[in-house]
Amino acid sequence: MNPWMGAGLALAALVLGGLLLGWQGAIFATTGIVFWLLLQISRLMRVMKTAGAAPLGSVSNAVMLASKLHTGMKLVDLINLAGSLGVKQAPETFVWRDAGGDAVEVVLRKGKLAEWRLIRVADAS
Repeated sequence: MNPWMGAGLALAALVLGGLLLGWQGAIFATTGIVFWLLLQISRLMRVMKTAGAAPLGSVSNAVMLASKLHTGMKLVDLINLAGSLGVKQAPETFVWRDAGGDAVEVVLRKGKLAEWRLIRVADAS
């Protein structure tokens, strides 16, 4: 979701709750907003716990990871798919390798997936 859209919905909930139910409506809307933020933080912590348990830059199958990637994917979703943090190659380039030596090189721009390429062991030799 677009951050501006989320902020607009939160503001609309506060205003609508305040107009319809007074201060109780505004507090109810605030409670909903805080609950949503806690859900987002919980999701992020779960992803980071999973990524922290795996070796850096490892993935079970690089080909399967490459097939699931799409342009515009958020970094959190990418880490969740890979199951680990990538090895940094350049300022916005990360690599994940599997046990067979295949690798996925990912380029991020502003925290979103811009481009990627699959590097096969057979192609390298």
